[in-house]
Amino acid sequence: MSATLPPIAAAPKAVATPAAAAQADIPLPSAPRDLAPLLLVPVLTLLMLPLVGDFPTWVTLTVAGLAMGMMIFIMASGLTLVFGLMDVLNFGHGAFVSVGAFAATLVLLPMRGWLEADSLLLNLGVLGLAVTVAMLVTALLGWAFERVIIMPVYGQHLKQILITMGGMIVAEQLINVIWGAETIPLPLPTSLRGAIFLGDAAIEKYRLVAVVVGLVVFAIMFLTLNRTKIGLLIRAGVENGEMVESLGYRIRRLFVAVFAAGSALAGLGGVMWGLYKETLTAAMGGEIMVMIFIVIIIGGLGSVGGCFIGALLMALIANYAGFLAPKFALVSNIVLMIAILMWRPAGLYSKSRG
Repeated sequence: MSATLPPIAAAPKAVATPAAAAQADIPLPSAPRDLAPLLLVPVLTLLMLPLVGDFPTWVTLTVAGLAMGMMIFIMASGLTLVFGLMDVLNFGHGAFVSVGAFAATLVLLPMRGWLEADSLLLNLGVLGLAVTVAMLVTALLGWAFERVIIMPVYGQHLKQILITMGGMIVAEQLINVIWGAETIPLPLPTSLRGAIFLGDAAIEKYRLVAVVVGLVVFAIMFLTLNRTKIGLLIRAGVENGEMVESLGYRIRRLFVAVFAAGSALAGLGGVMWGLYKETLTAAMGGEIMVMIFIVIIIGGLGSVGGCFIGALLMALIANYAGFLAPKFALVSNIVLMIAILMWRPAGLYSKSRG
C-alpha cells in the first residue's frame, strides 16, 4: 500500500506594500568624489605667482609648463592605459615614441616646402598627415608587439619587464638601420614659429597647439572609457573576462585594440615631442621613459585622470624651478614623486577611480 504524500503548500506571494515601493525608488548613494588632486594644479600656479613676481613672466612659464605637461601626458597615457586595463608592464613603450617621430619624417621631410609656406592651413594639413602616418605605423607595430612579444608573458611581470626592454633595444637599432644614426633636424612649420603676445606675456604658438591637442586627447580617452559601450566592455573584461566572453564578446580582440591604441598615442606624443625639441634621435623614447614612469607613479598606476594631473604637476614644477632655482629643477621630478607618495602611497588616484 503506497503512502500518500501531503499536498505541497504554495509559497505565499510577496505583497508590494507602499513603503517597499517607495524604498525601491530611492537611488543608491553615489561614491563621494575625490576632489583634492584636482585642486593641486590651480593651487600650485597661484602659489607661484608671488614667487615669480612678474605677471607676464608667470603667464609665460605657466603656459610653457602646461604645454610640456600635455605632451608628456599624451606619451604616458598610452602606457597607463595598457597597464590599467591589461596589467602589462611595457618597458618598451619608448620605442613607439621614437618610431612615431621617425615615421612622421616620411611625410615631413619630403613635404618640407609645404611646411615652409606661410599658410596655417597648409602647415596644419601636412602635420595632420604626418601624425596620421605616425599613429598608423605605431598602431600596427603595437599590434605585432602584443601578438609576438606580450601575449606569451601575460601575468608574468618580471618577464614582461625583461622582454619589453629587449624589444626597445632592438627597435632603437632598427631605427638606426632604417634612418641612420645621425640626428635628424625637425624644424617647426612656419606658421607655428614665434610667439603670440598677450600684453607683455609671450606665448609660443606651438605650445598653444600642444595644450589644445592634449586636452582633446584627454577628453576622448575619458569619454570613451566612461561613456561608451566599448569602454564598458573593456572595463568589464578587466574585472571578469570570462563573464564578458560568455556574453559573446571577444575580449581578447578588445585588449589587442587597447594595446594598439596605446601605441598610437605614443606615436602621436613622439611627433609632438620631436617638433618641440626640433631634433630626432633613436634614443629619444628611452630618454623620456623616466619622466613617463614618474608621471604614472604620481598619478596612480592605471589611472588616466591621475596621469593627466601628474604630467601637468611635473612639467609646471620643472618650469617654475628652472626659473627660480635652476639647481633644484634637476631633482624636482623626484622630489614631487616622493611628496605625492608620502601623501598618497598609491598615487593621486587608484585604478578604480581613473
